[in-house]
Amino acid sequence: MASKFTELAIDCADPHALAGFWCAVLGYEVQDEDDEIVMIGSPQVPEGKRRPGPVPPTLTFAPVPEGKVVKNRLHLDLNPTDRDQAAEVERLLGLGARRADVGQGEQSWVVLTDPEGNEFCVLAGRCP
Repeated sequence: MASKFTELAIDCADPHALAGFWCAVLGYEVQDEDDEIVMIGSPQVPEGKRRPGPVPPTLTFAPVPEGKVVKNRLHLDLNPTDRDQAAEVERLLGLGARRADVGQGEQSWVVLTDPEGNEFCVLAGRCP
């Protein structure tokens, strides 16, 4: 049996604030938190350890003392589910995302950063 991708850990300066941003972006909710670490995930995941089919991965935010310095080597690609790409980009900018130029040139996707500078892409025309 192969492994399943179930969680992405994200180092950050303010786990609670960044988790709040990503909850709003993805429609996730806080699943567990303490003074430092915050875990968010889909509210639509069934309970229990034996889950059939794909499980939406959780995101875990943990504080680190150093800030982000270079372009991410791993990033999230997002697919809008209930609006077109341009409307989703505007919604994300309203939540605190910023446009980013990572040398992508003219592409069908839009590169943004979250409030702590982590790049992510908003895709167009791909159904999730």
